[in-house]
Amino acid sequence: MVNLLPIIDTVPTDTWVEATWEEFLTFADDPTLESGRFYYDQGYMRIEMAALGFAHGHDNSIVSTVIVLYAAIKSIPILELTNTTFRKAKVRDAQPDIAFYIGENLRLPPRNNSSVNLNESDTPTLVVEIAASSLEDDTDRKQKLYQRLGVQEYWVVDVNASKIIASSLSKTESHSIRESQVLSGLKIDLVEEAIRRSQTEDDGAISRWLLALFNK
Repeated sequence: MVNLLPIIDTVPTDTWVEATWEEFLTFADDPTLESGRFYYDQGYMRIEMAALGFAHGHDNSIVSTVIVLYAAIKSIPILELTNTTFRKAKVRDAQPDIAFYIGENLRLPPRNNSSVNLNESDTPTLVVEIAASSLEDDTDRKQKLYQRLGVQEYWVVDVNASKIIASSLSKTESHSIRESQVLSGLKIDLVEEAIRRSQTEDDGAISRWLLALFNK
């Protein structure tokens, strides 16, 4: 029997629509839609099917490089997960561009290809979304989703402006920050400068510049 595609063109994409958990899973767990991004929160789902371009991919890479190099030089335990689904069954689901577990004695996910079960593993410490066309949603609805999941820090990279909107999160409040609270001493201005430099310099040059700064 041929595995037919869900009728994705009957469901609005890039917006939040009311759905049951079971309806959401029809799309989120269908292997024929593996290129999509899926979110679920408080009885609503969001499906993102837009193609990701060069600027999105490169900013994702540069931000990841800054964070990992900083943690390495400062001896901060860190584990990075890219495009990974984090799921609290029947309640919330998110697939951020990058997520980091930072610190010691965390309940890390098992090494498999299933969604991360947040009833059994800790929530990531830091989540980063790269916003090429989804800035409004990333800074509003998704931020609330990550707050409810228990993420401690959230960055939204505005690809078009080469800016980062960073927030420290608690269950009930969010505060704008210009220095990371989970990567002590890492200034958001420096991450933004790395993004701007990457528009005219290659990745090796960016890494050498970062290492020189972090080793001072």
